[in-house]
Amino acid sequence: MEENPLLKRLDGLDLRFEEVATFITDPEVIADRKRYVRLTKEYRELEKLLDAARRYRELLAGVEEAKTVIAEEEDEELRAMAKEELDADLEAIPKIENEIKMLLVPADPEDAKNAVVEIRGGTGGDEAALFAGDLFRMYQKFAERKGWQLEVTSTSPGASGGYKEICFNLIGDDVYGVMKYESGVHRVQRVPATETQGRVHTSAATVAVLPEAEEFDVEIQEGAIKWDTFRSGGAGGQNVNKVESGVRLRYMWKNPVTGEEDEILIECTETRDQPKNKERALSRLRTYIYSREREKYLADIAQRRKTLVSTGDRSAKIRTYNFPQGRMTDHRINYTIYNLAAFMDGDIQECIDRLTIAENAERLKESTI
Repeated sequence: MEENPLLKRLDGLDLRFEEVATFITDPEVIADRKRYVRLTKEYRELEKLLDAARRYRELLAGVEEAKTVIAEEEDEELRAMAKEELDADLEAIPKIENEIKMLLVPADPEDAKNAVVEIRGGTGGDEAALFAGDLFRMYQKFAERKGWQLEVTSTSPGASGGYKEICFNLIGDDVYGVMKYESGVHRVQRVPATETQGRVHTSAATVAVLPEAEEFDVEIQEGAIKWDTFRSGGAGGQNVNKVESGVRLRYMWKNPVTGEEDEILIECTETRDQPKNKERALSRLRTYIYSREREKYLADIAQRRKTLVSTGDRSAKIRTYNFPQGRMTDHRINYTIYNLAAFMDGDIQECIDRLTIAENAERLKESTI
């Protein structure tokens, strides 16, 4: 019998799965946070792969059994049943083979992380700020559908509504792996509320999606951080104005992109609790440094691997939202829908699914499986 190359790729995975299962119950491994997180991720990936491998082997065995019945059985009814089973198994095999191949292709290690999202109004003035607000509400609705937690970290309101800039965290399962496709320029075509002659204007907003940096992703010399505290301004009662709950963080580091020493300045006034503001400022510092290091990484591999989607390039025009026609077009995959109202209400999963399929197809082409 001819050797199955896909089954050969799966040899030894059962032993590795058992080995990893033992490791993640070891107190020493649990105490090593970085190693524990890496091993639990590998455990989940192996579990999915072995489940697919089990189903694949069952289908292959079913094919051999059905062929034997067809060749040797004299009862026509049993032969007919075997023929039906053979056809069903042969139809299912290519699908499970593709599933296994995708599981064997190394996944983006960032996909399982939470995401930091930044939306900025671009060209178009007040209308761009209003559209940035519409995009934020779209993601807010989408997060509710997904059961994710959304935390706004900073805002800069527009003069006529919306946001000049809004930053927020999305917390949940595999958030970055889903949201990474949203990075880029989102263009809107509609009649602004301020337009008196009914002319359609074109405006834009940029969306940047970054994987949230965890403590062990970047090394920060906390002793080198300079902290200042100050009184937060604005409405909110006597506590906000009289208690120094706002924090300002200053940190010197070597920028991996420029190679020069830079000072990072971060202010945080989101809560009335100074320790919480410090914690959030540290989180933003880690994410900022991580994002710059990731930029260098992406630049280094750009010539070796260019994906169709999810490049993270915030300057690439990815979508057009045409309100007069009720149309949304994703230019990366030439995908168009004419139900813009539902899309803006957070119904964006189908578009993301199509983008995922497109990128997976490219990843399979690049792999040697």
